[in-house]
Amino acid sequence: MQLHLYQINAFTDGNFSGNPACVVPLSEWLPDDLLLKIAKENAVAETAYFVDLGYKFHLRWFTPEMEMDLCGHATLATAHALREIRKFSGKNIIFETRSGDLTVTTADDLYILDLPARKPAPTPLPELLQRSLNFQPQEVLKARDYVLVYQSAEEVRNISIDRSLFDQLELGTGGVIVTAKGDNSDFVSRFFTPKASVFEDPVTGSAHCSLTPYWSEKLEKNELTAMQLSERGGRLLCRNKGERVEVAGTAGTYSIGKLFLDLD
Repeated sequence: MQLHLYQINAFTDGNFSGNPACVVPLSEWLPDDLLLKIAKENAVAETAYFVDLGYKFHLRWFTPEMEMDLCGHATLATAHALREIRKFSGKNIIFETRSGDLTVTTADDLYILDLPARKPAPTPLPELLQRSLNFQPQEVLKARDYVLVYQSAEEVRNISIDRSLFDQLELGTGGVIVTAKGDNSDFVSRFFTPKASVFEDPVTGSAHCSLTPYWSEKLEKNELTAMQLSERGGRLLCRNKGERVEVAGTAGTYSIGKLFLDLD
C-alpha cells in the first residue's frame, strides 16, 4: 500500500520554525494500531489523518503515543495541505472530529480555526508539578491542560523542568502550559507533555482554547496576539467568542512524499 504524506510547518511562514505536522490522506480508515505506528515512525508531535466524506472531512490526530481529542496545529496543517497541495477550492473547510465539527476559514495566507473554548478554572498545584519547576507560578488553573501563570515573559522563557518528577504526572491527553503577559505580543506561552517523545510542543493551537479566554478577561480585549517561546517559535492571532475561540496562523509546506506499507 502507498499513502501520500505531507509535512507542514504550522503557525509560521518559514522553514525550521512553527510546529511540524504530518498529514496523511486516506480513502478509508486503517486500523488504529497502524495509525499509531505511522505516527510514531513520523516522529513529529502530531500526525493528522483525514478521509474525504464529500461534504466535509473526517479528521483524527495521533501523537507517537496516543490519539488526541484536539490538535490545533495539525488541523491548520491539514487545511493547508487541502488548499495548497490537493487544490480544495472552498473558502471554508469543515472537519468532523472528536471535538465536534471544526471549521477552518481561509483569508489570503491566513488559516482561521474555529475551536471550542476551554476556560480554565483555579485549581491546586500538584506537588510533583511544583517540585519539578525551577520557578513557581503566581496562579494555577486547569481545563484539559494545567495553566501556570507567571510574572513575566522572561520567566516563561527560562522555565526549566525536572523530567524525573514531571514524567510521573498522569494527565491523560493534557499537558502543562506556562504563560505570562508578553513583551512583543499580548501574551506568551510554552507547552510541555509528561512522558511524551516530543517533550516541548513547539506551537500548540489547542492550548489557546484555554489561553484565549483567560487573557481576554485579564487584558479586557477580545482580539489578542500570542507567541509561543519554544526553540522553533510561532505566532498566533486569537479571538475570544465566548463558547468558541478563533486561533489563526499561517503555514508552509516542508516536504511531500509517500509511505510504502507492507500489510501482508
